[in-house]
Amino acid sequence: MIAANQQWLHATTGRTTTDPHSWMTAVHWITLQATKGHYRPTQKHSPKWGPTTVAIAQEISALTECRPGVDYLARKLKVSVRTVKYHLGMLRETGLLVYRSKGTRISGVGGRASEFERTIPLAFDLALGIRTIGEGAMRRAVGAAQETRTLLGKLAKKAARKTRRTRRRTPVSAGPRCTPMEGGTTGTSPAAGTHSPSESKLASGQASSPTPKSSKRGPRTLNKVGRRYQLARQAITTIPWLHGASVPRIAWILKDFADAGWTVREVQAVAESIPMPAYGVKRPSGMLADRLRGKAGLSEKMRAGHVVMWEESRAAAKDRHDEVTDLGPGPRSLAARRAVDEAFAAIQARFTPEMPEVELSPLGSIDELTRQEVLDLRHEAAKNPDVILDMIRALGERDARRLYTNRLVDQTLALEAINARRNTLAPAF
Repeated sequence: MIAANQQWLHATTGRTTTDPHSWMTAVHWITLQATKGHYRPTQKHSPKWGPTTVAIAQEISALTECRPGVDYLARKLKVSVRTVKYHLGMLRETGLLVYRSKGTRISGVGGRASEFERTIPLAFDLALGIRTIGEGAMRRAVGAAQETRTLLGKLAKKAARKTRRTRRRTPVSAGPRCTPMEGGTTGTSPAAGTHSPSESKLASGQASSPTPKSSKRGPRTLNKVGRRYQLARQAITTIPWLHGASVPRIAWILKDFADAGWTVREVQAVAESIPMPAYGVKRPSGMLADRLRGKAGLSEKMRAGHVVMWEESRAAAKDRHDEVTDLGPGPRSLAARRAVDEAFAAIQARFTPEMPEVELSPLGSIDELTRQEVLDLRHEAAKNPDVILDMIRALGERDARRLYTNRLVDQTLALEAINARRNTLAPAF
């Protein structure tokens, strides 16, 4: 018997299990103990441990998340809600269930089912000589005593079978079920003139039915809701940043698009017409709803144009990526890379004509420039990025960023790094 304060995951003496078969083995062991009279429920007016308890345990063992709603179990087993509560209490008292979180009733939200953890009581391990490793509720079984393996085998066979509750058969009425042989005021039986049919009429029937059933069925067509869920599943599978999103939520966002006959390629093209954020997508469903807002009425021609532009942009991005990766991995060793760089630098310095140094005219302080002069310098730098490199050497990177903005300086430095890498890895002859 487990006390109420020990029916929680942090206070239980049992061990948790994720295997439904092992847990049902412990359930049938408790059933055996209840049959011998070793367990009696503490709640008043509670039913005894029996087939209903085992049937509720079987439904609980089939749940992925042990969150058995009382209403669900009552509908599934065709019993009352009070009966389900009684049997859940018995499962907790015997140490087979412990609370992970207790259900609540929040105003405006509705009741939330309690979340349980399936556990195997400590008494089961001690009685059957189960050896475990670990500590606390996370202990795991590693073996069993030789003398109890026969009993474990019998319990395992019971756990593998589906227990069904016996149906109650109530008579339609309390009167007799047979019709009296005599009726009316006559003394003759109404069956006196009947006779047995001939054997030729006792056959099972004709060889072929006059109305044969058609076994041919065409392909099932989806209704409006089915098309919405189909498009949602295709979008979650195809679009990378939608992986892991909720199918019902995406189906609700795409309901107008599915009704208008959109394809998943058109949905992705329109949603990715705006560049994706560099920091990633935190709420995929929210981003999808924001990017598709008001665009369900696009014509087929406009949707096809979006698809063409999206495919061209992806092809261009792939070409840029291939252009950078075509340079090859180069030598792996640090010393080998340094030797190759020095060799190419010496060859390049030998065959590159020396350029006369150009003195940069001093600009003075950047703060002394007028707004129009700053705009003119930025316009000139946008056409000729070498100007930014000259200013970085003359003024320093900090003042160059103040003058030309971080975006222009970062673009120029990135282009310079790519050009330097190409020149370094280019063939010498």
